[in-house]
Amino acid sequence: MQPPVSAPDSTLSLLPDPPASNGIDGGVDLGAAERAAGKLLRALGMDTRDPSLAATPRRIARAYAELLTPREFNLTTFPNDEGYDELVLAREIPFTSICEHHLLPFTGVAAVGYLPDHRIIGLSKLARVVELFARRPQVQERMTKQVAGWLDTHLRPRGVGVVLRAEHSCMTLRGVQARGSSTVTSALLGTLRTDPRSRAEFLALTQQPAR
Repeated sequence: MQPPVSAPDSTLSLLPDPPASNGIDGGVDLGAAERAAGKLLRALGMDTRDPSLAATPRRIARAYAELLTPREFNLTTFPNDEGYDELVLAREIPFTSICEHHLLPFTGVAAVGYLPDHRIIGLSKLARVVELFARRPQVQERMTKQVAGWLDTHLRPRGVGVVLRAEHSCMTLRGVQARGSSTVTSALLGTLRTDPRSRAEFLALTQQPAR
């Protein structure tokens, strides 16, 4: 069966479906967040009447609103007119997300690749998809699968691969305090999962480059 005829490019304004529980009911209420932040600081023994802390509740509210609110973006794809059938990979994509268990940040880099079929995607959109799923309360394992699944659904490539490498503040600053440790997760779909050679090529290319 021949693929459907597509326009020269396809652009769609997209946000992923919100998670069942994303910590924000009915949108961001900065005033309520500021009051809650002030109450938390006082419960922890801090005097929010102190001039050095007076604006801290407001800053906390705005900081978390920024970190937990994904930005809408235009998904732009183009016909694969040249029939390119090799791996497309963007790596060292920086991201910051928030651990849903402690609301502490985890930061790292992502490698996102795919094997094109009938369409290719604007390269900057690979980074946008990572950001889209990072800006919510997360666990790294879920985020990895979400990025891969979203690209598979919207691009329909022959294969998708995602590798995230991150350092978690909840592990390095508290508890075990394992400073310098990192966590690596991966999700492989389609040919990148089923074909050993394609899988090996993708994983080899995602290795962190020498500094």
